[in-house]
Amino acid sequence: MKFAVIGGTGLIGSQVVRNLNAAGHEAVPHSQSTGVDVISGQGLDDAAAGADVIVNLTNSPTFDEASPAFFRTSMENLLAAGHRAGVGHFVILSIVGVDQVPELDYYKAKALQEEILAAGPIPYSIVRATQFMEFIEAVLSWTTEGDTVRLPATPIQPIAAKDVADAVAEVAAGAPIGGIRNIGGPEIFALDELGRITLAHKADGRTVVTDPTAGMFGAVKGDVLTDKDAHLAPTHYADWLS
Repeated sequence: MKFAVIGGTGLIGSQVVRNLNAAGHEAVPHSQSTGVDVISGQGLDDAAAGADVIVNLTNSPTFDEASPAFFRTSMENLLAAGHRAGVGHFVILSIVGVDQVPELDYYKAKALQEEILAAGPIPYSIVRATQFMEFIEAVLSWTTEGDTVRLPATPIQPIAAKDVADAVAEVAAGAPIGGIRNIGGPEIFALDELGRITLAHKADGRTVVTDPTAGMFGAVKGDVLTDKDAHLAPTHYADWLS
């Protein structure tokens, strides 16, 4: 099969392309660097031409109130190009619990992306992943003040980017789900404890202080960002850190 992987040069996209090509498919990466612009529509018809599957891994450049407009425009443009090309399967990567955190603009935007895809003309699959292990350092940096990192005790189920890419490639190569597949890491941590584990491993001198209001995850209530019944990935956080 032929796959058009939009956002195919990024953290997840580059690995999805590699996985699909290693399995004997033809996966072509597309991004702004290859002349494809999901907002203006430039290059989308050429990218979709001849593709059996579109995998959309593009992301909004911001996480604020501008993000819904990005996902609306990009999805409408991609769905239109895919429909014109006769694409039979459209895959996106989303977030576990994305529809349970209306306080966050970015989560509302990703939920909108899912809604647009489900209402569109192409058979689809949505892969929802828990929080990436690769982003934990950024999460720590958001709430660092001097030697102190403030984090809530929000339950987190970290998953390695490699495992996410494996799952996306597997779903893309299969029949359209017409719904959602949740994937997550094998362990659940409180975010503040995960911060302490990370800093201790790196011999980082910062101290984690538990603050239920700190950062983006302070807006998350309960354990909506975890799913014990998800398809569990094999990589444990301690192994990933090592």
